[in-house]
Amino acid sequence: MSRVEKRSAARLGAVQALYELEMSGKGVNEALAEFESHWLNREIEEVPARTADDAFFRDLVTGFVREQTMLDRRIDDALQKGWPLKRIEMVLRAILRSASYELYFRLDVPARAVISEYVDVAHAFYEQDEAGLTNAVLDALARDARPDELQRRAN
Repeated sequence: MSRVEKRSAARLGAVQALYELEMSGKGVNEALAEFESHWLNREIEEVPARTADDAFFRDLVTGFVREQTMLDRRIDDALQKGWPLKRIEMVLRAILRSASYELYFRLDVPARAVISEYVDVAHAFYEQDEAGLTNAVLDALARDARPDELQRRAN
């Protein structure tokens, strides 16, 4: 399995772990240990597991938790007025949170790749509307986090 595929699986796992963290109220270390031992890289409901980049997965989850206050504020700013992050459905919120961490703190991954990957994750859970919202919010976040990178590509 390629590095890209392992990172894609790690992103999906990070979204699921962030969702579980919010649902359960567990601490990040407890949630990570449980997720890694029971869900990550495991066949679920007869769907074969995709091998995830474990270090990348852990960084996405722990990095978001560490930077949550700043990242949630940025996501709130990128959302339409009247629709704060707390009103967004929990899985979609987890998608935006994992992606925001990657856009602001994982500069080794191109912004356009981050956006594309998380739009794909949104498609795994939702129909078009949520994927479109994901694309729009992540584009706004990327322009804030990496204006030079996106400007170079646009010209």
